[in-house]
Amino acid sequence: MDASPNAPAAPAAGRVLIRRHSLLVRLTHWINVAALFFLLGSGLQIFNAHPALYWGAKSDFDRPWVAMTAERRGGELAGVTKIGPVRIETTGVFGYSDGQRRGFPSWATLPSYRSLADGRRWHFFFAWLFVLNGLVYLAAGLAGGHVRRDLAPRRAELAPRHLWDEVKDHARLRFPRDERAARYNTLQKLSYLVVIFVLLPLMLATGLAMSPGFNAVTHLVFEVFGGRQSARTIHFISAVLIVLFVAVHLFMVLASGPLNNLRSMITGRYAIRKGEAR
Repeated sequence: MDASPNAPAAPAAGRVLIRRHSLLVRLTHWINVAALFFLLGSGLQIFNAHPALYWGAKSDFDRPWVAMTAERRGGELAGVTKIGPVRIETTGVFGYSDGQRRGFPSWATLPSYRSLADGRRWHFFFAWLFVLNGLVYLAAGLAGGHVRRDLAPRRAELAPRHLWDEVKDHARLRFPRDERAARYNTLQKLSYLVVIFVLLPLMLATGLAMSPGFNAVTHLVFEVFGGRQSARTIHFISAVLIVLFVAVHLFMVLASGPLNNLRSMITGRYAIRKGEAR
């Protein structure tokens, strides 16, 4: 049956640009990118001063939980990484690289040369820049409703069936191209909330727990983590989890359309297919 001539026409399918990210979100995002880059490199420089991790208040040099070291084998040094009872040869990457005993190679640290003092200066500067930038983002997000509106998942989104459907879509690299692409999906919301409200505060708290100056003011944070060595280990684990989050985030950006995603984080505009499901 033909449609009535007076019936409203269905919207035509086509590519349209929508506003996806505010200026504040874009600015804080790029500041975070720079800060994280320098934090990671300088953090590895600090770690290289003693490339081993322990649990408890003191270092047990004979029983590290993780250690990157060099051992002499057949007259030559070989890099070895120990994780509990497991020993893995990692020459050229961990333990021994560039002809030197060092936890991480020079290309991964900032600065590339050995300098604990410079590494600490860079790390502390960018750590506080990262914290202040995060507080600006969080305060503006709470005041403007960004956190509640865009990051807080709805009850229906937390249903096991819905979450499983999203996991399957992500595993198949199937991403929405219509109006749904303008919103964060549930997996994005949950991962962002874990990073913002769990991993980043944990990084800050364990960083303060390792600070002798802060410990002179209060031992509370120091004691919560069971000692400086436990705090250092948790700090390292949190950093690894953040790096994994960034790696997955970058992969998803590339898989779902790098140019479109990059434009949205620079100009705030994102292209969708109106009237098209995928």
